[in-house]
Amino acid sequence: MLPINIEGKVKKGKKRGKVLGFPTANFALHKKIEQGIYISNTIFENKEYHSVTFIGNATTYGEKDVKAETHILNFNENIYTKWISVRLIKKIRGNKKFTSEKELVIQMNKDLEIAKKYFTLQK
Repeated sequence: MLPINIEGKVKKGKKRGKVLGFPTANFALHKKIEQGIYISNTIFENKEYHSVTFIGNATTYGEKDVKAETHILNFNENIYTKWISVRLIKKIRGNKKFTSEKELVIQMNKDLEIAKKYFTLQK
């Protein structure tokens, strides 16, 4: 049942998100949450930011471990080792294995547009 609050200390990931144009804050997941992409809000140092969060295992890359990765919109700070809180607001879609990084990036752009539209309508 949404919303769901999760939090953790940001740790270094594999930097795939950054390479693909979607840098993420990665942190350990301590709750069992349905895998997928979520519209979210991220709180860092008492300021709230719009975000898109991935909960799951990176099946496109053959990974098995479930993790949390948050792409914070309009944000460009180094927050490694910092504490963040994320509120999952609405699920966009389930986890999916893509046949290529190009296909993944196309879907990530679609997910981002859905989130931006959601936040625009909430104003």
